Order: sequence, then C-alpha cells, then structure tokens
Amino acid sequence: MSTGMIIILVLVALGIFIVFTYNTVIALIEAVRNNQNQIDIQLDRRYKVFESLIEVVKKYMNYEQTTLKDVVALRSQAQQAHAAGDETSRIAAENKISTIASGLNLVFEQYPDLKANQNCLQLQEEIVSTENRLAYAKQSYNDSIERYNATRKSFFTSMIVNLFKGKLFFDFAYWQLSEAKIAEQEAYTVKL
Repeated sequence: MSTGMIIILVLVALGIFIVFTYNTVIALIEAVRNNQNQIDIQLDRRYKVFESLIEVVKKYMNYEQTTLKDVVALRSQAQQAHAAGDETSRIAAENKISTIASGLNLVFEQYPDLKANQNCLQLQEEIVSTENRLAYAKQSYNDSIERYNATRKSFFTSMIVNLFKGKLFFDFAYWQLSEAKIAEQEAYTVKL
C-alpha cells in the first residue's frame, strides 16, 4: 500500500469515527429531551387531576383557599419559567406542588364525608399514581443526563463535542437533586 492510500484510509476512518460519535451524542441529547417531555406529560396530568379534585372537594367544604391559590400560582410560575427556558425555577415550582400533593391526605383525614366520597378516593389514587409516574419520569430524565454527561466527558468524545459545541454541548438541569449531589456528579472523573 502506498502512503497516499494509508492517509486516505486513516482520514476515512477518522471521518467515520467523528460521524458515529456525533450521532451518538445527538441520540443522547434527544433521549434527555424525550424524558423531559415525559415529565411535562406527567406534570400536565397532575395539574388536571388537581383541578378535578378541587371541584369535588368544593362540594363538601369551603376548600382551603390558600392551598388552591398556591397550586394555581405555582403552576403559573412553572409554566412561565418553562416558556422562558428557566428550568431551575420551573423545577423549584413543580417541587413545591409535589410537597402540597404529599400533604393532601392530612386534609382528607379532617373531613370524613369527603374521605368516603368515591370520586374523591379515585382522585386521591390518581394523585398518588401520578406522583409515582412523575418520580419515575424524573429519575429517567436524570439518568439520561448522566449517560449524556458521561459520554460527553469521555476522552475522544469530548474533543468531538468541543468541535461541535453549539450542537452537542448542553447543561441540562437535574430534577430534585441537592446541590451537593449535583456538584458531586459534575466533578466526577474516571481514575486510571
């Protein structure tokens, strides 16, 4: 083989490696975005269940207006943050709604007639189910960020990412992780 042919083969192999790596990172980015969409679906579902539950509860008692107002205000805040691309504020607002959801059983315990209502029981189950689905979607999202970050930081891939930084480098926000845990994950390095 001539030197020219070897150079051409090396360039072709390098080109194939770059295309393969680029496509792999794009697939990981799309997986993160898909998992974010799954969270959005569960958040919308949760809000609709809350609306239905509030309508049922209003029939039985003068519902604690602060709770209703808090959920509506937090939902609005989350939607505005999402529209503005501020994932950190959105996550904070949605986490506060989760806290309210976890405290609803205490409210139901105070109203035996409401607690026995079939519609209310079904909606309570829907809230628990939705919160579980939401937790699973958040975990899948965080896991996909971990896969993306691990791949992005690997030796040869990091060079490709830096070459196409505008298309391949993203700093995705984690859902419900403490600052210490995020810092630990971001500082992770492979020890040889």
